[in-house]
Amino acid sequence: MAGLSGFVLDENGRPITGVTVQQLNASTRTFTNDSGKFSIKLPAQKPVAVEFSHAGFIVEKRNFYFTSNEMETITVILKKSVHELEEVTVSADQKRREANAIAINPNVARQAPNPLANIEGLIKIFVGSNNELTSQYSVRGGSYDENLVYVNDFEIFRPYLVRSGQQEGLSFINPELTQNVKFYNGGFQARYGDKMSSVLDISYRNPVKNGGSAYISLLEQGAHLEGVSRNKKFTYLMGARNRSNKNLLSSQDTKGNYIPSSGDVQALLTYRISEKWKAEVFGNFSSTKFTLYPEESKLTSGVFSPLYSSNLGLDIYFEGQEKDSYNSNFQGLSFYQQVNHRLKLKYMFSHFGNNENEHIDITGAYIFGERDNDQTKSSFGSIINPLGAGVFQNYARNKLNIDIYNFSWKGSLESDRSFWQWGLSAEKQFITDRLHEWEYNDSAGYSLPHYSPNLDLFRSVKGRTSLEVTRLSGYLQNNIRFHNRTEFILQPGLRFNYNDLNGELLLSPRLGFSFKPKSQSDLIIKGAVGSYAQPPFYREMRRYDGTVNTSLLAQKSIQASFGADYNFKMWKRPARITSELYYKSIRDAVAFDVDNVRVRYFGENNAKAWAAGLETRLYAELVKDAESWISLSFMKTQEDLLNDYYVNYYNAAGEIITPKTPDQQVAFTDTASVGWLRRPTDRFVTFGMFFQDYLSTNKNFKVYLSLLFGSNLPYNVPDNPRYRNALTIDAYLRADIGFSVLLLDPQKANRRSHSPFKNFESIWASLEVFNLIDKANTISYMFIKDFSNSVYTMPNRLTPRLINFKIAFKW
Repeated sequence: MAGLSGFVLDENGRPITGVTVQQLNASTRTFTNDSGKFSIKLPAQKPVAVEFSHAGFIVEKRNFYFTSNEMETITVILKKSVHELEEVTVSADQKRREANAIAINPNVARQAPNPLANIEGLIKIFVGSNNELTSQYSVRGGSYDENLVYVNDFEIFRPYLVRSGQQEGLSFINPELTQNVKFYNGGFQARYGDKMSSVLDISYRNPVKNGGSAYISLLEQGAHLEGVSRNKKFTYLMGARNRSNKNLLSSQDTKGNYIPSSGDVQALLTYRISEKWKAEVFGNFSSTKFTLYPEESKLTSGVFSPLYSSNLGLDIYFEGQEKDSYNSNFQGLSFYQQVNHRLKLKYMFSHFGNNENEHIDITGAYIFGERDNDQTKSSFGSIINPLGAGVFQNYARNKLNIDIYNFSWKGSLESDRSFWQWGLSAEKQFITDRLHEWEYNDSAGYSLPHYSPNLDLFRSVKGRTSLEVTRLSGYLQNNIRFHNRTEFILQPGLRFNYNDLNGELLLSPRLGFSFKPKSQSDLIIKGAVGSYAQPPFYREMRRYDGTVNTSLLAQKSIQASFGADYNFKMWKRPARITSELYYKSIRDAVAFDVDNVRVRYFGENNAKAWAAGLETRLYAELVKDAESWISLSFMKTQEDLLNDYYVNYYNAAGEIITPKTPDQQVAFTDTASVGWLRRPTDRFVTFGMFFQDYLSTNKNFKVYLSLLFGSNLPYNVPDNPRYRNALTIDAYLRADIGFSVLLLDPQKANRRSHSPFKNFESIWASLEVFNLIDKANTISYMFIKDFSNSVYTMPNRLTPRLINFKIAFKW
């Protein structure tokens, strides 16, 4: 005799209970348990066929040939008999009914081509982006700091001092460990925290078998292990990653020795104490280092100058170095209590620690003027008609330490027509910051600004801050189901927040609804309205001059959205279209500027703002069993800075002039207001597309294409209300493509028992081409003055085309 055992899972890796496992043409059979596990005795020394069947799933057959006393372990994946787009067209209506909710299949995130290979890369297809080097994103006109991220109900934080995408390390979320991804781009429920724009809610896997994976690419390497104890009480899920963006940065405009490195280790351990109690330990340690020894940079303006026959160029020659480090750690402990089948409680303890250091000491000598583009001349590529020259020096010695301790209690109570949820949280924050940075600019032999014979720095910021903040928050919400002509669900909720720094108590009522007309079972109408407030964290409180405004009030918004979700057939395959209108009004807003990925705040409640738009998304199987989607959105967001009056100076002829010294005599002055302007995140059109395909004769050869377009963005002169919206960043356009081939058949039954690969489920190889069209997208501008003191702008470009190779193993 021989033995066959293993697990039966669905396409999302979830165990299937009650699957019939039967030897064909024999009475031998068994069934899977609650964990999807089975074990069956089978004859040896002859061919054996085994059938796996369950209602609602396609029957799976496997062939075996066992030697005497051989024990074989397998994992069987059953596909649904009526295929649906997993995580996109959901069999249950729950996710479709939630306003502003987007469900993302983590398997697609692991396959989709993007330079950072993370979950956020797919999110950007829906919300847009203007920087492929960062995992940060802006949602409906909000800043990067207005987005909440949760992993297994723990709130996740990220480094704060990062200035550019080049310095960013790994995203906190490890795609290899992820089970479910829910994204709310506004109008989210009261149970989520106190931010204004979005929620990314991640659930890590609960392992049901022993296994793992590993991958190697030119940019990143990683591995993960998962398993279950014999008594099924203990499970573990662990992952480790290492990433270096050196290849990605090697073609940047600034040449030099880039030494970026980032690594992290994560672990999720669970133990079932009893039938009613379960404990979970979650930990993460992440370390990112960025070192740069710049050598030279040759920039060329993409804007034609009417004064010169060719583009303007800027050559910079550097000395010095930049050394940054960002280390963070997270520890979480939670206890689940299932009092009965209706009442569930959860107790959570967590600590987030963050230690960041910036050491910058870089000097650059530059020459600016007309660049020779005539390839027939020996001066090709050189500056032939200088307009300006100078020297600048950037210096920084910044150090930031953050510790956040949190205790939370959550619960849920389910009845026939109601589902109550509540929670209370107490949080203590300890923040210590040392800020010391300055910039020196020299032009034509004198220091800028040139107001006196003294040596003045162009910008100087210095400060020390130590804060302790206690926050209390909580929520209560209910899902109420009504049965009448329409299936109507109402979701009222209330959230509160208090902090002892400014003594502000915030109450945020929220209401969501959805209904499905009985005459249109494929249609769901849904909407949400509510109040959303964002208490200030340290970044919002710090002004441009380095001082900290501890009396800063929370930013507050009223948001409303209304939309529809419709399932239909496209080419006889399932498809789904969603559309939403939204409006957001913001008061006590804190004005900000975006410079690369660094968000710099004015540190005052000095603005009011609004955002409105329309979002439409289409999900479909353009080819069978391969989900694709298209997203199109239109948005307008503006702000009005309060007390933003500036002074115009006039000469005797009535012409506006700029005084060269503070005490220069002028004929007269008047004041003007900036008024309503575009916010730094105002992007009118965003278009995103993700497409999958495979060879019609062989599904093991696949192609993935992602495309992202975003119309122009405004760019502000930092800390200068008069010159907000002074510049425009051109439209962002990027396409990434990936080709994958299956090197090893995932069906273990097709391999002999003595095969060296018998324990591998699959081996995939991928070739990715990033920035397929090689468009030089702009992320920010550099300001340069010529000999006559006129200001020119030079664009800072993002990454060019790059090829990446990846091979992934799963066992």
